[in-house]
Amino acid sequence: MHILAVQGSLRAGSNNRRLLKVVLDHLPVGVTAELYELHNIPLYDGDIEAKGLPDAVVEFRNKIHHANGILIATPEYNYSIAGVLKNALDWASRPPQQPFAGKPVGIVSTSSGIYGGVRGQSHLRQVLQYLEAIAMPKPELIVPQGQAKFDEAGKLIDEKTLKSLENFVPAFVKWVERLTG
Repeated sequence: MHILAVQGSLRAGSNNRRLLKVVLDHLPVGVTAELYELHNIPLYDGDIEAKGLPDAVVEFRNKIHHANGILIATPEYNYSIAGVLKNALDWASRPPQQPFAGKPVGIVSTSSGIYGGVRGQSHLRQVLQYLEAIAMPKPELIVPQGQAKFDEAGKLIDEKTLKSLENFVPAFVKWVERLTG
């Protein structure tokens, strides 16, 4: 099984990046994962698309297509998902054969606030529904006040979050197995 892990923001020190890496570190033996960053995807522009999909977009779409499952770490910006993530999803959704249809997706988030990115996750689920991706409904991995949950080296130090992670990871692997046969 191969998982494409998408970092939904650009910031190197993002707590969502840290959370995504911790999830990947807890994947079982036999499950491979690739961390994908959105730095090279240009802003969506129909005029650019008319000339052909940019190489970075083709690469992203191919990685989605070839992965058994997708794991997205989404920050919450202004009660929604980050623009860079929405932009990448918009590019990936373009015809022909958008690669999210039928693809199992897991979502994780953390934020500095008390809601942990729940509103961002909700908006991401709406977008994924339109793309015909199949987002895992539960268990959720939502980490409030993320700045207090990691040490300076990026290690997850919060016991409650570790327990949530231990529930989320095997459920996500089973979700992907169930949907991909």
